[in-house]
Amino acid sequence: MDVWSTLNDTFLDWESMKAVLPEMLKVGLVNTLILAAASVVLGTVLGMIVAVLALSKKRWLRWPAKIYTDIFRGLPAILTILLIGQGLSPITRHWWGPNPYPLGILALSLIASAYIGEIFRSGIQSVEKGQLEAARALGFSYTNGMRLVVIPQGVRRVLPALVNQFIALVKESSLVYFLGLLASQRELFRIGQDSAATDGNLSPLLLAGIFYLIITIPLTHLVNYFDKRLREGRPADAAPDVLEEAAYAGHR
Repeated sequence: MDVWSTLNDTFLDWESMKAVLPEMLKVGLVNTLILAAASVVLGTVLGMIVAVLALSKKRWLRWPAKIYTDIFRGLPAILTILLIGQGLSPITRHWWGPNPYPLGILALSLIASAYIGEIFRSGIQSVEKGQLEAARALGFSYTNGMRLVVIPQGVRRVLPALVNQFIALVKESSLVYFLGLLASQRELFRIGQDSAATDGNLSPLLLAGIFYLIITIPLTHLVNYFDKRLREGRPADAAPDVLEEAAYAGHR
């Protein structure tokens, strides 16, 4: 058997792909997007809290945020998922039964929040100090100046990095399968793996990879678009002054 025939039988078994395609569309794709979307929403909320704490002038708030960030950025994702998914399962079992999804989403969210917190922190710190000083001169308190002037500008600057983090979560969602999934809970990778084991070739896994690319490649181009827009800037007449917007919001 020549090399091409071997590769064709291993990766391009169209019948195996056709057989698993409906399940990937109806079950795998939906579950992958649920895991990624829920994790990025919760991770963004937690990440903003971590960023604010890390920027605090109070050491007792700043140091726990830094320790939290170091821990969840330093541990391998699979180790975090297993520790949380298996370690907390006996405690949470009476709330939602053996369903691994909530703990899987929690683990992914904690991982994401550590990275997103650093993204927000760097974005907020990139805003010129004069913006906050100008807001204070207009009568804003420190909290309102940060909330209405500094943080919105910082978030706008890190949008590409946030989209990159969502791409990472889409791929890391495949690790939740280590917690054990019911047939209706399987994501793209697990469906491809199970089918590949049954059929004896890797074509279903290749199909799963194609689905991941369909999700991540458009997002990658979206990152490039945001990055280009942010580097080029917006026309002056199309961008209302941030301080004017904040002043209006603060006095409504």
